[in-house]
Amino acid sequence: MRNKQNNNGYKQNALIFKVWARKGYSVFATIKRVVVISVLAVAYLFLATLKTGASEKDTSEVKMQYDIDEIEVSASRAPAVYSEIARVLTIIEADEIERAPVESIQELLGYVAATDIRSRGAGGVQADVSIRGGSFDQTIILLNGINITDPQTGHHNLNIPVSLSQIKRIEVLEGPAARVYGPSAFSGAVNIITCQPEANTLRLQLSGGSFNYFNSNLSGSLQTGKMNHMLAANRKSSSGYIDNTDFGISNLFYSGKAYTSKGNISVQLGISEKEFGANSFYSPKYPNQFEETGTFFSAARWKSNSRFHFTPAVYWRRHTDKFMLFRNNPPDWYSNHNYHLTNIGGANVNSWIRWAAGKTAAGAEFRYEGIRSNVLGEEMENTVKVPGEEAFYTHSKNRSTVSLFIDHFYTTNAFSVSAGLMANHISDQNSGWNFFPGIDAGYQLNEATKLVVSFNTSLRMPTFTDLYYSGPTNIGNPDLKPEKSATLESGVKLNKGFARGHFIVFFRKGENMIDWVKQSSDELWQSQNLTQINSRGAEAALNFRLNEKLGKNLPEMFNLSYFYNNQEKDITGYISNYVLDNLKHKFTASVTQRITGNLSVNLRTVFQDREGAFTEFDNGTETGEVSYPPFWLFDGKVMYQSNNLKLTLSASNIFNRSYFDLGNIVQPGRWIKAGVEYQLNFN
Repeated sequence: MRNKQNNNGYKQNALIFKVWARKGYSVFATIKRVVVISVLAVAYLFLATLKTGASEKDTSEVKMQYDIDEIEVSASRAPAVYSEIARVLTIIEADEIERAPVESIQELLGYVAATDIRSRGAGGVQADVSIRGGSFDQTIILLNGINITDPQTGHHNLNIPVSLSQIKRIEVLEGPAARVYGPSAFSGAVNIITCQPEANTLRLQLSGGSFNYFNSNLSGSLQTGKMNHMLAANRKSSSGYIDNTDFGISNLFYSGKAYTSKGNISVQLGISEKEFGANSFYSPKYPNQFEETGTFFSAARWKSNSRFHFTPAVYWRRHTDKFMLFRNNPPDWYSNHNYHLTNIGGANVNSWIRWAAGKTAAGAEFRYEGIRSNVLGEEMENTVKVPGEEAFYTHSKNRSTVSLFIDHFYTTNAFSVSAGLMANHISDQNSGWNFFPGIDAGYQLNEATKLVVSFNTSLRMPTFTDLYYSGPTNIGNPDLKPEKSATLESGVKLNKGFARGHFIVFFRKGENMIDWVKQSSDELWQSQNLTQINSRGAEAALNFRLNEKLGKNLPEMFNLSYFYNNQEKDITGYISNYVLDNLKHKFTASVTQRITGNLSVNLRTVFQDREGAFTEFDNGTETGEVSYPPFWLFDGKVMYQSNNLKLTLSASNIFNRSYFDLGNIVQPGRWIKAGVEYQLNFN
């Protein structure tokens, strides 16, 4: 995991230069307790004594060496290399993904210090992703730069039709990104970038483990003339770690790219289906919940090679959601399940040109969001039958957004600045055009140290659930206003050969913040605009490539990072379901050690201390408000690779710790998995 600065899904490419090939590492947080660092150090020293065969061929070594400072990163609408950027962007690359003891995107993101992953189920079933103390609806999710954020609810944002093995890297941008990604990028953005292999291969992956867990993935890539194709199918299932936590997940994903003399066109298509026991997901009063979701996604993008770079794209995402408050034996008063169908579609264009004063980029996007439901939206004149069900869509709502962007990037040997503006108009708002400026600046103090500062603004529209959902425990609010924020951050970045890192402080002012709240445990949850929430925080990270500088017997990578956030709320007397329950402290650490040329181990730990409380239930009865207890988690993975064969053994929550991410939802205990992978190359 690398901490870079700044994002954007429009530009990435350009591998260049020399430095390091072994990048099996991750980014970590720092915290006030030293015991974990000691545990990792002892484990590492023990493993280091086992290290033999240093002269054996390192079959997991990355073949393409490059200097991270010269990689073109997606940090602004005009392309820039890493060394020029003045924002914090965490990059999780493919080799780190395969070494991490995880098998879902949500587990992987949990190792990023500034992210808060509030998991509802294991194996990638469902999780809420928030960044720097924001809510899960304030984080934009992109697939290859395309905004796939769900307008019904952020609970569905990670319903993505790709498995970890198809991911080339993940970019996590911290802070507002409206002038890069649009109005939904309120507190941060996660851009998932898939592989586009340039070889003819066939790969089979199988893994299994505790709780009847089974995961299979079959993928292949093919070159035909000037076209590259990749097709992958994945099936994952488990009987569940406690009652009503069983799941089944199926994914099918295709990506293709065609090259011409004038540019290239890329296409992606994906289908995902999930069915899972939703034990206490939305209310502990009714633990026997069940949910089924389906996702279809398609997108196409053209990228020109001309001096005036021109990149238009079109996309469409369709999502279905069937939620059962009672999986079986419903009471007499329960009349029907909840059915939702959302469609998002749009077109955008980004263009940029280099001239004497730097690089100037401009773009525009049109986005449509619509829902049909039997509970969300405004009542329809004519109902529509839910396909395959004895039910009807009785409500609907749609809205459209037009966004215009302009951004300019200028750099010298020591100084860089990127400044821009997004103008935004939303169809069902009477506020006319909204304007969101931003600026990022950096100054290279010396060869190893760079000072950075940025100011950015953003907006988020309420989801259809925020506006309209009413049920046994909730009341919607169709009069909600959009959230708005402004964030100032400053700090220093370190780049000293074998050591990289950063220290950043930030302040965010949020207005009209949306949350589900109530004033007593006897009331129903209602969505409201909280007047104001101010966040003050800091983040520190250090990534060491020790064996490159101090000897081959030391770890390939040792990483520490710490995130702190303090929120001041202009609100009293409310019980919060989401916004007021934020991570106050998060620390992560990891070490990657090669035991032999073919055998390596990755050890990780995470500490979380959450502010806020939840209403505790015992056998369906409320017992009062309880603060979230802090907890440590330890994970590990051993990997053996020889030529085209790879064997893995991993364990999550090694010490079988009982903990809660959200409310009364019990998280899995110790979970052990073993896997095998074999790849055939046909070049």
